[in-house]
Amino acid sequence: MNTLQPQSASEKKRTVHLPSVDRILADASCAPLIAQYGRAQTLAAARALLAEMRVNILSGESSHPLNATRANAPSDIAALNAQLGLRLEQTARSSLKPVFNLTGTVLHTNLGRALLPDNAVQAVVEALRWPMNLEFDLDTGKRGDRDDLVEQLLRELTGAEAATVVNNNAAAVLLLLNTLADGREVIVSRGELVEIGGAFRIPDVMTRAGAILREVGSTNRTHLADYANAADEHTALMMKVHCSNYAIIGFTNSVELPQLAPLARSRNIPLAVDLGSGTLVDLTQYGLPHETTVRETIEAGADLVTFSGDKLLGGPQCGVIVGRADLIARIKRNPLKRALRVGKLTLAALEPVLALYRAPDLLPERLTTLRLLTRPAAAMREQAQSIAPLLQRALGASYEVSAQAMSSQIGSGALPVDQLPSFGLAVRAGADPQTRVSNALGLLEQRLRALPYPVIGRIAQDTLWLDLRCLESDRQDAFVQQLERLTQ
Repeated sequence: MNTLQPQSASEKKRTVHLPSVDRILADASCAPLIAQYGRAQTLAAARALLAEMRVNILSGESSHPLNATRANAPSDIAALNAQLGLRLEQTARSSLKPVFNLTGTVLHTNLGRALLPDNAVQAVVEALRWPMNLEFDLDTGKRGDRDDLVEQLLRELTGAEAATVVNNNAAAVLLLLNTLADGREVIVSRGELVEIGGAFRIPDVMTRAGAILREVGSTNRTHLADYANAADEHTALMMKVHCSNYAIIGFTNSVELPQLAPLARSRNIPLAVDLGSGTLVDLTQYGLPHETTVRETIEAGADLVTFSGDKLLGGPQCGVIVGRADLIARIKRNPLKRALRVGKLTLAALEPVLALYRAPDLLPERLTTLRLLTRPAAAMREQAQSIAPLLQRALGASYEVSAQAMSSQIGSGALPVDQLPSFGLAVRAGADPQTRVSNALGLLEQRLRALPYPVIGRIAQDTLWLDLRCLESDRQDAFVQQLERLTQ
């Protein structure tokens, strides 16, 4: 038994009793907690809870929940173990949580980018449960190459001679540069020296890779002669970089691949293209804006192409390098390749996603990313109209909810200036002056993020926008069911 003697407001001493840790753990009400969380974790949590209670009691900040005259009563111990259970449950919750992405950005970098299709999910589950032939050749019984699991598919879909896979596109660019241009110059247009999310800059990657940047042209205009004049015996590589997240318009000029490739070949200089997002199909056949495909890039004369697996491709996070067989072989021999390689889960997910591209007519149905990008606006309008009154009822008169047209974007640097017609919910502060506070939308945004399945929207123009493009029908019930928690 622990005895505390805090001073009351009247300066009279009173005695408050706390049960011992052993008494708490020995009580029958604690048995389920020990069975679920283990004795060591439950013991640590009980000690932390009692310590917190002591501090609060002595400071007078809270009243003691147990009856001082019967501190060991079963009902009191059970009440304390109920608190202990809540604490253990909260500690056990995963930090990585599923959320509703209602931002209007389909490939949202901060929310995990592409969602895997069902066949890829099942393949990952299988890889989690079983040993796999990751680097084992089943035909010869000898050690194999993990790239062999997907290389044939990548060659088929891109027209490249060879391929290799690393853990993301930044790693692909780093590995390519370090292999082919360590200590030598890489020619890049000034207009393509991009910075993407997280202050990731192409010049910085080049420096880390050991390459020397040779800028040509100006920010808005670069000509073929700029490349020709810069190429000399110090040049290891010519490189073009996809302009991610922005576009330069107006008085501009850039050198396209069909112009640059003959120059690179005539000087015997490899030409690499970082596509960034990268797609394997012509998106216009699905009613989307055109984005240069990997195959188009190879056919236009690129010797090497790098692109992401978790953006427009719709697969897991990885970076892919495709191109000339001799250059890919050099890249795979680089010791950095082992540090940047992918594991079995990534390859398990990537292979079935790539296989979907063999049936491009079925992609909008089977590939999650493409299905979201091509959702009919009419379907989202109907969805918004059915959810709007439910959200309005949950929020009450403090807010005004309406179904409204809005615009989505692909995200992650793909087609940065193109917008997709969408529909969703627009939430504004109520007209009542007493409820129209400056931070009303911010407070609501916090409440939405605190739901069991956090809802992530965006605030702009004094409105909280909840774009429904990524809320497919099979998840609508889960979204609606938790709205009642907003009234609590």
